[in-house]
Amino acid sequence: MTSQRRGLVFGFAAYLIWGLFPLYWPLLEPAGAIEILANRIVWSLAVVVVLLLALRRRHWIRPIVADRHRVVMLTVAATTIALNWGLYIYGVNSGRVVETSLGYFINPLVTIVFGVVLLHERLRRWQWVAVALGAVAVGVLTADYGHPPWIALTLALSFATYGLIKKTLAMEPLQSLACETAILFAPALLVLVAVNALGSGSMVSNGAGHFALLASTGVVTAVPLLFFGAAAIRVPLVWLGLMQYVTPTIQFGIGVGVDHEPMPASRWLGFGLVWSALALIAVEALVFHRRSALIALEPLVE
Repeated sequence: MTSQRRGLVFGFAAYLIWGLFPLYWPLLEPAGAIEILANRIVWSLAVVVVLLLALRRRHWIRPIVADRHRVVMLTVAATTIALNWGLYIYGVNSGRVVETSLGYFINPLVTIVFGVVLLHERLRRWQWVAVALGAVAVGVLTADYGHPPWIALTLALSFATYGLIKKTLAMEPLQSLACETAILFAPALLVLVAVNALGSGSMVSNGAGHFALLASTGVVTAVPLLFFGAAAIRVPLVWLGLMQYVTPTIQFGIGVGVDHEPMPASRWLGFGLVWSALALIAVEALVFHRRSALIALEPLVE
């Protein structure tokens, strides 16, 4: 299997696991979003450390610590993904799964905008149309909700930022995740100690089964992130954007079909505009890359 095909497999596996998260987070109640987030960070680091020790990988730490720019970028990545994790848990456990799915539907559009603003890329005509459709969709959904869909927008912005940083750093995924969770470990541990000491936590007061479920957040967090990291360094950014659709599609199905969240006509219209924009992006990207491949082959044919 080629490196790119392995990347596609890793990517689809990551997005599939993330898509099923709305069925997992409610199992952790009565823990609140902050306590669940702190557990995710602490137990993720534990899982990663075990993996690194098993693989006998130790000598990579010193060069990273000595690289100030990389440390700063890893800190930004860690902060960004912590925001994404915490807000997503809050959205799911507060009955807003459909809005969280909207965030990941919007994410590819945000990635395109980042390419223009931060990387000075030029959009092709149909990409501009797709971005415009996405902007109209946000306006329609703002009118529907009575306020901007801030959970969706924040999830989209934070995850697009995280993906961009991961692509820029091009680090081995296990090492990158180890650095990110290590940066967040001390604050997360302080949160766990504080909430349980104050009696508002549930980690040590709801039995061994609940404790085991909270500890399992390390595995279910580390595995898809490692898969995503492995995909990000093997697959072009455009393909990561296309695979992104797997996660919100599953989440949307859970929100509507399992949790029976309301979907008035105006909300269907907003989602319909987003889906139209994504379909346009997908078709345009496939056509563009096919044409590029044919142009590249023309000198060989001649």
